[in-house]
Amino acid sequence: MTPATLTFHWPSEEETTRAGAALGPLLRAGDVVLLEGDVGAGKTHFARALIQSVLLEPEDVPSPTFTLVQVYDTRNGALWHTDLYRVSADTEIDELGLLDAFEDAICLVEWPDRLGPLTPATALTITIQPASEGRTATLHWTDPRWLDRLEQITANA
Repeated sequence: MTPATLTFHWPSEEETTRAGAALGPLLRAGDVVLLEGDVGAGKTHFARALIQSVLLEPEDVPSPTFTLVQVYDTRNGALWHTDLYRVSADTEIDELGLLDAFEDAICLVEWPDRLGPLTPATALTITIQPASEGRTATLHWTDPRWLDRLEQITANA
């Protein structure tokens, strides 16, 4: 499939929260969502809303900046939220167990540029950027699985 792109404008934090909460229930084991954007762009805010939308029991969702990985039990299986900002080598990614998680869990990856050649070809990439009001999110994918799921979101928007 050829690469596809979809762009959303989230004028407020509430819209960013709604977007994360809309995507969360659609994710399954083996899905990888790459979150790109500068510091403060809203990656963790989006991820937090997504994670909270599928948790079995409500809990705090901290940023994994220092722990590198936070794992959650969700209605859709294990979900790994990882922040690779402080990772500098492929071997560190392997040591985290992230490559196995790409196969067996839902994975949200902040700072995915650190993956380099380990980036899954089937991933959905969401680039979040500040806008004059709120944020803009550009979604990119090549795997056909994302088309049906993202159509569900746009149909309900």
